[in-house]
Amino acid sequence: MLVKTTRFDTIDVSVEDILQFSHGLPGFPEEKEFAFLSNQSDGPFAFLQSITEQNLTFMIVEPFTFFNDYSFEIDPVISEELGISESNPPQIFTIVRVPEKVEEMTVNLSAPIVINWRDQKAMQIVLEKTSYTVRHRLFPEGLPGEIVQGGK
Repeated sequence: MLVKTTRFDTIDVSVEDILQFSHGLPGFPEEKEFAFLSNQSDGPFAFLQSITEQNLTFMIVEPFTFFNDYSFEIDPVISEELGISESNPPQIFTIVRVPEKVEEMTVNLSAPIVINWRDQKAMQIVLEKTSYTVRHRLFPEGLPGEIVQGGK
């Protein structure tokens, strides 16, 4: 399927990479289909690109790459709606915010995206009663050496 985007031009997306968000995303309830675009360089980041709105792209990351103690429980009602279980575990991502200074990147740990790849269903859930924030610093100690060296 060809998808027009402002960030990536026109891209060819495999049907297997299209996720259904039956409730949309918070702030974007009408956006129900997103293409999952993995990072070609094997880095930890990926993108969610709206199928219908070419200007709507989110950078995402698996939070466990940076926060190995990140944990939360998924409500059983949500698990059932998404079709996730012990035999069909979800993959978890969080949305990344990239400010002008890359070293100040943050992730929204209080609203993870839960994906059931088998059925191509996804949902962003808002955690209640959590100490996680919507702007948790990704690099609190500064950028890793290889990123700094690979830059300017």
